Amino acid sequence: MVKLDLIGTLSGHKGQVWTVDWSPTSKTLASSGQDKTVKLWRQEGAEWVCVATLEGGNTRTIRQIAWSPCGRRIATASFDSTTCIWEYTDGEWDLAATLEGHENEVKGVAWSRDGDYLASCSRDKSVWVWEVVEVDYECASVLQVHTQDVKKVVWHPTDPLLFSTSYDDTVKVYKEFGDDWECAESLIGHSSTVWSMSFNKSGDKFVSCSDDRTLRVWCRDDNKPTKYTCKSTVCGFHSRPIYDVSWGRHGYIATAAGDNAVRVFEQQGGSLLLAHYQPDAHAGDVNSVAWKGHLLASASDDETVKIWSLNT
Repeated sequence: MVKLDLIGTLSGHKGQVWTVDWSPTSKTLASSGQDKTVKLWRQEGAEWVCVATLEGGNTRTIRQIAWSPCGRRIATASFDSTTCIWEYTDGEWDLAATLEGHENEVKGVAWSRDGDYLASCSRDKSVWVWEVVEVDYECASVLQVHTQDVKKVVWHPTDPLLFSTSYDDTVKVYKEFGDDWECAESLIGHSSTVWSMSFNKSGDKFVSCSDDRTLRVWCRDDNKPTKYTCKSTVCGFHSRPIYDVSWGRHGYIATAAGDNAVRVFEQQGGSLLLAHYQPDAHAGDVNSVAWKGHLLASASDDETVKIWSLNT
């Protein structure tokens, strides 16, 4: 029997908490929100405590955060139209760079698997690819393929491919061609905004979630690495939009939704089955979920972050 046990409620943010992201090199959790701060949390004994607050970089809501693969940098995507880079040196977090260029709110940010590139996306309908050269960030490409607000950018876990989800109901796939990046595929299936997506550990599948209240599982074409085909649609479990999804390395998929609930799905054959339903996980919309081993973090409009332990 699959269940989630609540092991921590993290309070400290003022206003909506938009996103959570685990460090790839430790059990430190980062969260960000309406209060324009990033908070870092770590377990000390039985308690989860805030060990650092990063503030003063962005002047409006921080919509998304992303740890670099080395675990020493954090990128923040903000409604102030900038992306800030924080770097950990000599025992402290310092603001290392502020990336400008988007015309409207920056909604998403993500590092490539090798840390050589950073991607950002915005309400201005564009995706920017930044090349990381030591401590400098140079714009390598501006991709204007979506016709509406771009919600999230995600790098493939093993290959140099970039994916984006959008208010235009599609997922785009980008690949580097020569000295520039171009859109290689447009994946159509959802009937409303695609809020988020997450890969399995091998990258041959990903799951997307949408305002249409469905999950879709996409499988890679063996003959064309950039092409993914929807093989399964999961509907009827969410009564409101699904804002985020996280596919853990253990194979379980967690969702964050506007009905205040967290759900866990497992794959059996070609289908996703509901393994656990956590009603009233928060007292408001659940905006973000992220796995770290058996631990699941969730963030909500109720100004809290919660830590859950998966028991199977």
